[in-house]
Parts: sequence; C-alpha cells; structure tokens
Amino acid sequence: MSEILIGSNPNSPQIVGSYQYTATDEEKAQQLPIPSGYRILCAIPEVEKEHNGGILKADATINYEEKLATVLFVVNLGPDCYNDKARFPNGPWCKQGDFVIVRPNAGSRLLIHGREFRMINDDSVEAVVQDPRGIKRA
Repeated sequence: MSEILIGSNPNSPQIVGSYQYTATDEEKAQQLPIPSGYRILCAIPEVEKEHNGGILKADATINYEEKLATVLFVVNLGPDCYNDKARFPNGPWCKQGDFVIVRPNAGSRLLIHGREFRMINDDSVEAVVQDPRGIKRA
C-alpha cells in the first residue's frame, strides 16, 4: 500500500489530506515508465546472493553489483530509438527482450516497486548477449 500526502503552502507545510493506493502485481507492471525519444528502459537482472563456494554475499556487495551492473535486460524502447540512419546504418543494435552490455554507470537509475531499472540512450548499447549468466564486471 502506498500513501501520498497532500500538502498545502510549501513555506508553512501542513498536511491537508492523503491518498492511499494498493496496487496488484499486474497494476505495478503497468506503472513502468514508457521511454520517450531515443531512450531504452532496462531492468537489472537479479544478482546472485551467494559466491561460487556457497558463502552468502554481504548486502553491500549485492548493492555494489547492482549499481555497477554491465548486463541489462531491455524492457522497452522509445519511439525514436535507432531511427537515425546516419548514426545507425545497419539498423537497431538491440530489441525488446535482449540482454545488452553497457558501461557500468550508463543511464539514469530508477527504483520502481523495489526493483532497479535504468533508462539508457540507444547509443549506450555496446553488445547483445544470448546468455548473461557468465558475464561479470572485471
């Protein structure tokens, strides 16, 4: 459940009301932003919670790996992605549903319903990979 507080004067704030909203999983999925222009909405794949030997990773380690993720999952593309024939003479570099490699700090980070997403530019894609499980940041 989410509660939005409605305030009045910003110089002397007072709460004048509130709005409560409970979203189902289906409604949460529909609340993802729709990329505009040449932007691409990407999800960060789930980070493994254990090291190879079975030792649990610290929360700080998991957070670090999520923030600096180089493999992203393409959720949606904006309407102007890859339309510039001069910059992309061979066509689109990726499509919806692809796993792509980007630089670690590429794009704007978004936290939506507890899950991290990135909004990147179409020219930030460096490669498409079929199976991202073996790819780690060096």
